[in-house]
Amino acid sequence: MNHPMMDTVREYIDAFNEGNVEGMAAQFAASGSILDGIAPHLWQGPTAARDWYRDLLKEGQHLGATAFAVTPAEPLHNIVTGDTGYVVLPVSMTFTVLGKQHTQTGAIFTVALRKFAGF
Repeated sequence: MNHPMMDTVREYIDAFNEGNVEGMAAQFAASGSILDGIAPHLWQGPTAARDWYRDLLKEGQHLGATAFAVTPAEPLHNIVTGDTGYVVLPVSMTFTVLGKQHTQTGAIFTVALRKFAGF
């Protein structure tokens, strides 16, 4: 992850790992979307990052899960063309369920990036 555009991906993941939803939202485009396995599965628009994180915490609370953290591996795809990028990262997620740490492997984090004027 050596391209400057990848700083956005790193900052988003770092903010997630810190539980910093505002930091996540700051890296997210107002027209962006999130697709995930938790309900309602699709979040769109300027509040997508905040709404997804809220729903993740709600699902976590339902399951007794806390302390979510993502660790990315080397990208499977890291394509930057002009002001756009496409990144596919294998990730593992750690979390705690009722006091016991768990690790989920085999997940894929896919990001479409676009550089905006002024950023």
